[in-house]
Amino acid sequence: MGVVEGAGAKERETISRADIARNLKTIEWLKTELVASISSLFKAMLKTNDEACADALANLVIGCYLLGKRLGLPHPALDAKIKEKIKANIEQNHEIETWYGDFSALKRHLSERKM
Repeated sequence: MGVVEGAGAKERETISRADIARNLKTIEWLKTELVASISSLFKAMLKTNDEACADALANLVIGCYLLGKRLGLPHPALDAKIKEKIKANIEQNHEIETWYGDFSALKRHLSERKM
């Protein structure tokens, strides 16, 4: 067993080797799920199957959030990083933004949604 102590923490949290092993196993499983979802997306794109594309893309987004959490990245931190990246691409006149306005549309969508 190891002892983990956060900065300014009043209590000590004991983490067993089994907990660490389970977390590592979960990370590896999530990585394989992401690869499988990419494969599913590519297959769906070949078949021009909108429902299967949406399903694979949704699995990718969910998988990224879950993997981020396992790596110690809280969901709001990932959200903030996504917004930062969108803003940077708009400011840098990314070709996709210039051609289609996709980053601006995504920024509007994220600011309007309530999930």
